[in-house]
Amino acid sequence: MATMREVAERAKVSIATVSFVINGTKPVAPETRARIEAAIRELDYRRNVVARALASSRTHILALLHPDLESRPNATVIQFVMSAAHGARERGYDLVLWPINDDEQMSHLLAGGLVDGALLMEVQIHDSRVDRLIASRVPFALIGRTENDDLPFVDIDFDTTIHQAVDHLRSYGHRRIALVTQRTKAAPGNEPGRIMRAESAYREAMAILGSPPAVITVEGTSAGGREAARALAADAPEATAVILMNEGASAGLVKGSRALGRDVPGHLSIVSVSTTRELGEMIEPSLTVMEAPAAPLGRLAVNALIDQLEGVQDAPPHRLIPCTLVPGQSVGPPPSRT
Repeated sequence: MATMREVAERAKVSIATVSFVINGTKPVAPETRARIEAAIRELDYRRNVVARALASSRTHILALLHPDLESRPNATVIQFVMSAAHGARERGYDLVLWPINDDEQMSHLLAGGLVDGALLMEVQIHDSRVDRLIASRVPFALIGRTENDDLPFVDIDFDTTIHQAVDHLRSYGHRRIALVTQRTKAAPGNEPGRIMRAESAYREAMAILGSPPAVITVEGTSAGGREAARALAADAPEATAVILMNEGASAGLVKGSRALGRDVPGHLSIVSVSTTRELGEMIEPSLTVMEAPAAPLGRLAVNALIDQLEGVQDAPPHRLIPCTLVPGQSVGPPPSRT
């Protein structure tokens, strides 16, 4: 196995300069970096993570904690993960996925000194995992928020996003607007913060509009979407538009509505919130979406964590970014009443 010294000799630089490139700790001239990277490829050099950890008392490994890895991650989650991984690598860190569904898995993470810090996704309003991280003194940052806004977090601005979605539907004449969200395994009242905040913003918007709220919760699957279509027809027949906060149910909602004789957007308009424009384009008709800022938030989160580790921040980050409206073909005026 090639060593860092051999890489330095091949590139005709010092071992320290090779270290700067590998660990991303100091800027290196582009032509020098190119020679080092070429030598790394030619010699098939691999970083010795164990040796680096012994030398520095740090592993340069970050854990991305996600509670739902037993289910298929949606497109937005994948964007968060990939963005955070790329951001970590650019600063000389490796990011590993770590499923956290119980105290035993949390204990393995915190007791072994395996990681320098942690990112936590799918954050609940009252989250015992956050309490464990605080008690362990493992540096962390949140992608999402608890009820404690003093903790380091980045998150989607759901209040602004939902109000913008409602305003978009109102501009077409809709007043009876339903919300479809995702059913989770969390206890009632302790769902992920993203769901609770979206519902709160929706209810506030309906109160301003003077319309009764209609909230339907289903699984994040195509079958869940079809269930939502049936529930809308049975329980909220006056609704002419839907804000969909359930990426996995998108296709099922459109197909299920069509099966019930409700054309999209002729009879029912749909805005899919906190998703990707690519997913919206895969559905017929293409969905109007509020695109999640997954890529910038993933990078902001990992940079916030690394800044903690390297002592380069004065205060914990509190960043909110709203989703971006991407018009599709799933929104039109409400059907005329005869």
